[in-house]
Amino acid sequence: MNITYTFSFLSAWLMLSIAACGSSHQAEDNDADTRVYVEAPAFDADSAYLYVKNQVDFGPRVPNTPAHVACGDYLIAQLERFGAKVFVQEARLSTYDGKMLNARNIIGAFKPESKKRIALFSHWDSRPWADNDPDTQKHYTPILGANDGASGVGVLLEVARQLQQKETEVGIDIIFFDAEDYGTHRDYKGQHQEEHWCLGSQYWARNPHVQGYNARYGILLDMVGGKDATFKYEYYSEMYAKDVNRKVWRVADKLGFGNYFKKQDGGGATDDHLFVNKIARIPTIDIITTSDRYSFFEHWHTVKDDMNAIDKATLQAVGQTLLQVIYNED
Repeated sequence: MNITYTFSFLSAWLMLSIAACGSSHQAEDNDADTRVYVEAPAFDADSAYLYVKNQVDFGPRVPNTPAHVACGDYLIAQLERFGAKVFVQEARLSTYDGKMLNARNIIGAFKPESKKRIALFSHWDSRPWADNDPDTQKHYTPILGANDGASGVGVLLEVARQLQQKETEVGIDIIFFDAEDYGTHRDYKGQHQEEHWCLGSQYWARNPHVQGYNARYGILLDMVGGKDATFKYEYYSEMYAKDVNRKVWRVADKLGFGNYFKKQDGGGATDDHLFVNKIARIPTIDIITTSDRYSFFEHWHTVKDDMNAIDKATLQAVGQTLLQVIYNED
């Protein structure tokens, strides 16, 4: 994924938001919620952590490498083990510099017969270059992508395990996008375009795994395992699915995870949800780490995005929130 705003753009958006809405975030978020919530199963952060580690143990999951193939096979086997109906989309996708990638989108459908569906997304590939590393000698070194990629997949694999044990009222689709992070290298001299990123989600949005596929909404997880992570209202999520943002943040707050889920406006990211919104027209939010000090998190697109970057408490906050949301859909 990539940052899509300039400071002037973000400032203009924030000024418009303030002018149009005043203190609307506070008013909306403080409204009394009289719903009776169903208690969701307990999310197991140790289990999610192990699923993250299992991916990282394959090495960098860069398309066209043996590690990428092996990890994809592992994800398919895990979803099958958890009782999902598995769809595998194979595609040849062209990168910004004309390279052809052998990509696979991997989908696990729970209650596939249900017409009422929620889509949960994450990307499972890792960045082919550590082009944000402070050591310029490593700018062409592939990264392990423990947080950037594997953390979201690890959370969703634990969600899948829970779905096998207790059904939700609605159908759930867990969708692992490929080739998300093969976007332009920072040294690329040509034109940088948002379509250079998120190749797998662009393909799926135009060619869904089920003809005529639709979902009430989608939730994308990206970089959801870092220590002391904070998640704010991402710009495109607000544009396309503001009500879903409010739903998720409200649940997180009720569960005591308000220190992670900040009710504040965040920046925009060119991420998989952008193309799901624009092409598939499924209102989708992005739960993604943002930081006042770093582009996303400290080790984003560096060689230090390894298991040392993963914190079980953050996995717990995101995973339990997600379970509470989906088990209360009917």
